[in-house]
Amino acid sequence: MMVNTKRKVPMRKCVATGEMKPKKELVRIVRSKEGEVSVDLTGKKSGRGAYLSKDKEAILLAKKKNILANHLEVSIDESLYDELLGLVEKENGSAK
Repeated sequence: MMVNTKRKVPMRKCVATGEMKPKKELVRIVRSKEGEVSVDLTGKKSGRGAYLSKDKEAILLAKKKNILANHLEVSIDESLYDELLGLVEKENGSAK
């Protein structure tokens, strides 16, 4: 029996802040081969992925600096940021 039960936490880098965080604390945005961009809550969709902190500031920074568009090499629709912000507010329980 193994004594070391502590599992390795998968770390990912937030494209907006550059911080390394556990994968669970980030949300994955994925661009499919067809160029469709979506929020990947399962983290398993195929395509080019970018991770963002589940953090309002990180999302707004990514939006302001067009970080996702540059990272995924595709234009990002305004509605995607709205979806991300909605997701973060739900996660943090700060539904206004």
